[in-house]
Amino acid sequence: MKTVQLNNAEFLPYVCTLVQEGHQVAIRAKGNSMRPFLESNRDTAVLSRATAYRQGDVVLAEIEPGHYVLHRIDQIRDAHGQRIKAACNDPEAQVTLRGDGNPRGTESCRLQDLRATCSQFVRKGKTWNTRSHLWKVYSYLWPLLLPVRRYLLALYRLLWLHQLPQRWT
Repeated sequence: MKTVQLNNAEFLPYVCTLVQEGHQVAIRAKGNSMRPFLESNRDTAVLSRATAYRQGDVVLAEIEPGHYVLHRIDQIRDAHGQRIKAACNDPEAQVTLRGDGNPRGTESCRLQDLRATCSQFVRKGKTWNTRSHLWKVYSYLWPLLLPVRRYLLALYRLLWLHQLPQRWT
């Protein structure tokens, strides 16, 4: 089998087209923004079309033309700035995104810039459905740990990935 690597600006618009046509598309995770659950070049996200989005969903978003991120919806606000906790399908609603591995940084876009939702993840060869009870518990608890997430991620890097900080080497 021949492997071809494309940059995201070339590849992801095609993925978005397939998803909008109703196909499920699996993409390999790149980067560390969804750590500790998704590891770069190891795990896969299965993308599907969504009719509505809610806080906690992991989505593929085009935050600016040609720049895509796979992050969790941190919050959704309507045109009046009111926070929406239920499922939302208003294309003008403002969405704040944060990667699970990002203790500080966020991105913003409109709901209409969300291209797909993750329906499944393949992690270490095991498939996780985002509708499962265990996934919902993880999706609820991990954002609550934001104040200590920085320390939890540091422990994860040290203990499980055996990565020492630059200042220690």
